[in-house]
Formats: sequence, structure tokens, C-alpha cells
Amino acid sequence: MNRNRLLIAGSRSGVGKTTISLGIMRALKKRGLKVQPFKVGPDYIDPGFHTLMCENNSYNLDSYFLGRKGVKEIFLKNSAEADISIIEGVMGLYDGRGADSESSSAEIAKILEAPVILVIDAGKLAQSAAAIVYGYKNYDSELNLKGVIINNISSQRHYRLLKEAVESEKVGVEVLGYLPRNIEIELPERHLGLVPADESSGVIDYGEKLSSLIEEYIDLERIKVLASSAKDLTLEESKSKKITSAKIDTNFISDEFKNRVLNNQIKIGVAYDQAFNFYYQSNFDMLKDAGAEIIYFSPINDKSLVDVDFLYLGGGFPESFLEELSANSAFKNDFLAKVKSGLPLYAECGGLMYLCSSIKNFDGKSYAMCSLFPVDVEMTDSLQEMGYREIESISNNILFKNGEKARGHVFHYSKLSGPINELESNFQYQNSRGGYSVNDNVLASYLHLHFASNPKIVKNILQSALEYKQNWEG
Repeated sequence: MNRNRLLIAGSRSGVGKTTISLGIMRALKKRGLKVQPFKVGPDYIDPGFHTLMCENNSYNLDSYFLGRKGVKEIFLKNSAEADISIIEGVMGLYDGRGADSESSSAEIAKILEAPVILVIDAGKLAQSAAAIVYGYKNYDSELNLKGVIINNISSQRHYRLLKEAVESEKVGVEVLGYLPRNIEIELPERHLGLVPADESSGVIDYGEKLSSLIEEYIDLERIKVLASSAKDLTLEESKSKKITSAKIDTNFISDEFKNRVLNNQIKIGVAYDQAFNFYYQSNFDMLKDAGAEIIYFSPINDKSLVDVDFLYLGGGFPESFLEELSANSAFKNDFLAKVKSGLPLYAECGGLMYLCSSIKNFDGKSYAMCSLFPVDVEMTDSLQEMGYREIESISNNILFKNGEKARGHVFHYSKLSGPINELESNFQYQNSRGGYSVNDNVLASYLHLHFASNPKIVKNILQSALEYKQNWEG
């Protein structure tokens, strides 16, 4: 069981952490290693790029969703067959939720006892780079900061100056290389951040170019040595360590229930195309581990809905494909007919938008959507909501029993308008309405749920699917 691992963090957002992480992943993959990627925090875009670079599914590591034990479980389960695991951090090294930096890169590194490589931006910096690294190294003595990569170097002289300062006796952190100023290796961005991997043309070509730069300017062999310095990791927790309330229960499905799911050949339909691709891989894994089959479909490209027992419409960028989604009337009609006949449907963020009457783009042009919800969606230039949320169900529904709780994340620029109060609310967060429905088999919200925050979600989904299938066949 291989435990070679390291975490690549940034001194702040925008220093090139994702670029360097992707390049290292791809370069190690090209050397014949099986690379297992991970992402700290709730992001769903970066893991898509990880998956393409490594040809291996990337997983989120977030202690707010999973608890300390859950972070370890997901890491150990998915890194078991890897030659090396590369964990990309989030924001700055110590940035997380609240004053205690919950779910920060530093917290995840300590939970996993992973060596840390810090990425800093050399723009307009000389010896001051040493003070920056010194501060990050000494802010938390429990953190194992082993190396630095310097981005945005202007010349060899510039690099030597920074390298000598950071490796000096006073700071004593090894510099593993650098990347020169090169605007051609930047990934395209849009209002939510990086363009999703499924939509980015030439991503693999980008990865090949980036990995060549990594080979030229960064010491990959030394990175492998640092990764191998990590100690064996177990699930045992010190009594002094706090375990958060959200954690994975590996026995959330009984053998008897799983056999029912398998015997009934339960199929979960997942919208996955250019418009809908924001999902946590662990959600899929939990459904499959419980006996369900995942069937993918495309509201953009398909003319009819696949034969499934439960629908899951995740987030994404439907606002970038409004003309295609609106024009595909054949799919919308078939989709609506099946949902109105009782097919259970759970939608989040972009999926919620698709269910509404219309979406108005940034230019003010409106496009007809499904009209399952009698409200409209308007894209705005400002962020409407962002952050972690804990929700509590106030009804029995297709995902929850009354009173059950779960955790997720919201990040959206759109807003609902029209008779919102006519929609039934199914759960609450922060004293506000959260989940909307128009009948018993539909639940939708802006929240991206992580199922591992409450594994009962998976059983409830499958129970809803079983009941639908039995009623339909009966």
C-alpha cells in the first residue's frame, strides 16, 4: 500500500498553485507513475483538470464535509494503488473556514501528515521572498513545510537571488525550482473561476506543454523524494484531536438493502455534458458502493431521457449554453413527462436553473427552460452567495427524513425572480429557505451537497428510486 504523498499550497490565491500542481501531475504521469490527485476544499472545477492530467478521478478533501476521519478515509481508499498522491491546496496555505482555519490546506496537510510544497509569486520580489517563506514556515510548527517553488521569475539572476535568500540558514527551506513568466500557459477563466475541463479545448495539449516546462525548470526527482518521506498513515485518531460531527460511516448501507438495490438493477441518471459537470466524485462512489449503476445523459445532446430510476442534475454553466438547452425541445418534453409521472429528481445550482421557466443571460436575453418551477433566473454581474452551509430538513423528501442534516457549499451569480413563495421549501440553512419543490418527487436548491456529510442521503436516494421503480412496474 503506497503512501507517497505531498500537498502543493499557495502563499495566496493566484500565485500559480493550480498551474504548477497540474504540471507536476502530468509530468509524473508521463514518467509512468500512477498519480492520484486530490483537491482541498469544496471546488469542483480543479478536480476536472486533475482527472484529465492524471487519467484518474480526483477527490475533494474537506474536513467541514468529512471530518478528520472522513478526510483520511477518502485519502486512504483512493490512494491505495497509486505510486504517488498529489494534493492541490485551496486559497492561501492557512486560509480556511473561520479563525481556526478549518478545511484549510494546512489543516488537511496535518491530518494526512503530508509534506508541503509552498508556491510563491516572485513578481516584484527579491530578498523579501525569504521573509514570506519564513513566516509561512514558522506560523505553525506542526506543519511539515519541505520545499518552495517560485513562480513568475524574470531571469536566472532573479531566481538565484531568491533561491539563496530562501535557502539561507535563517529560513532553511529547499527551493525546488521555478517557472518563468509565460502568459501562454495560463488557463482560461470565467466568472466562477477556471473554465471546466469538459469545455476547455486543447486541455491535453496544454498539459503536455506545461509538463515540459515542469521537466525543464523544476526538480521532479527531488519532489518524489520529498513525497516518499511521508510516514505511514492510519485511521486511528489521537484522543487530543477534535473530530467534527460530519464524517463518513463506511457501514451506511446494510447487505440486505444493497442486495435489494442490486436485484432491482437501480439506475441513477446523471446529467453530464458541457453545461452540467460540477459533482463531487465521492457522491458517485457512494451510490455505486451501495449497488446503484450510474447512467450519464446530456440535456444538450440527447433527444430523449435514458431509462433510469432517479435523476441527479448537478451544477455547471448552463448560462453558457442557453441556446442549445432551450432549442432541445425533444429532450425537455421527454424529461418533463417522466418527472411529472413521478420519476424522482434532485437538482442543484445549474440543475435548479434548468428546471425554471427561463434564464436571462448577462446580456439580458431570455431563453426558455423546462418550466417545472414557475420562476425565472437572471444572471448578474455580482456574486449572489458563497460559502459553506449546514442544512436541516424540515420535511420527509427524496433526500432526507425530517430533521436530518447535511453539509454543502454554494457559489452562484444567478438569482431567482417571480413567485418564489409558491415553491414548497424542504430544508433550511442560516434561517432561510433552501430546498425547493413543486411536488413530492422533486427537490432542488443552489446548494452543492457532499453526500458523505450524511451518508443517509445515499440510502434515501436509493429508497426513493426503489419505490419509484416498484410503483412504475406495478
